[in-house]
Amino acid sequence: QVQLVESGGGLVQAGGSLRLSCAASGRTFSQYGMGWFRQAPGKEREFVATISRSGSTKSYANSVKGRFTISRDNDKNTMYLQMNSLKPEDTAVYYCAAGTDWSSREGLYNYWGQGTQVTVSS
Repeated sequence: QVQLVESGGGLVQAGGSLRLSCAASGRTFSQYGMGWFRQAPGKEREFVATISRSGSTKSYANSVKGRFTISRDNDKNTMYLQMNSLKPEDTAVYYCAAGTDWSSREGLYNYWGQGTQVTVSS
């Protein structure tokens, strides 16, 4: 198993940037596909981005393409989400997740972090 802890959330003005981190426990981090999901108030949790075990494959939701960048450092057991040109609609609790492979479907992820709040003001 793996434990995941998100950090880096906060309050930012529209057009600003934030970098989220997801720290994972254990020695097997590189064996997990990883993903970022978010949940806004009153809405279902939605896919944001995913990255393969090696980091060579990445996929993004259409709503964040060109603005967000997912990455990972397997030596540091950490995944990142660089968020640029933030919009108020990006306001949500952001969750990192680990699974057997990269995927946009949250049902394929086995482990989840506690979430970190991102608030974008207009």
